[in-house]
Amino acid sequence: MKKIGLSLILTALLAACASNTAPVTDKNAGANGGSQTDGATVKPVDVSGTSGKGYSPLTDPNNILSTRRVYFDYDSYVVSAEYNEVIQAHAKYLMGNKDAKVILQGNTDNRGTAEYNLALGQKRADAVKKMMNALGVQDAQIESVSFGEEKPIELGDTDEAWARNRRAEIVYQGEMPK
Repeated sequence: MKKIGLSLILTALLAACASNTAPVTDKNAGANGGSQTDGATVKPVDVSGTSGKGYSPLTDPNNILSTRRVYFDYDSYVVSAEYNEVIQAHAKYLMGNKDAKVILQGNTDNRGTAEYNLALGQKRADAVKKMMNALGVQDAQIESVSFGEEKPIELGDTDEAWARNRRAEIVYQGEMPK
């Protein structure tokens, strides 16, 4: 519990010091077909306006806002520090776009009972919501729901499939999840 509190405090402090740009790091490089950056800063991105090549900041593949998945460890709903930048960027976007709304969709792998997985998926979505709230996003802009094990990204009973299914998806109003 202390780790969560400390993480939220540090996240809030970083957000308070942030400018209109946020560094982009590719935490899922290789796993999702992106280029390998070894955690290096790629470049600052603008989360308030439109990006180059006709993309909005939400769909520009070079913008941190295009990262919509927060992955979790087995049987856990603790947000790993590696997703702080992603959640901060989405919180900053929501605070700058008061009409924007998100649905945080919690998901689990197929192990455990349906009831347990629904509860765990809800806790995962709520964990992301609490971080966004701590960064200043209002409850009216966030809805959290659980799909439990019902919407897997990858089928199969392998460690890789299970890991990809343990996630929370950030879906903006009017969008379909990828």
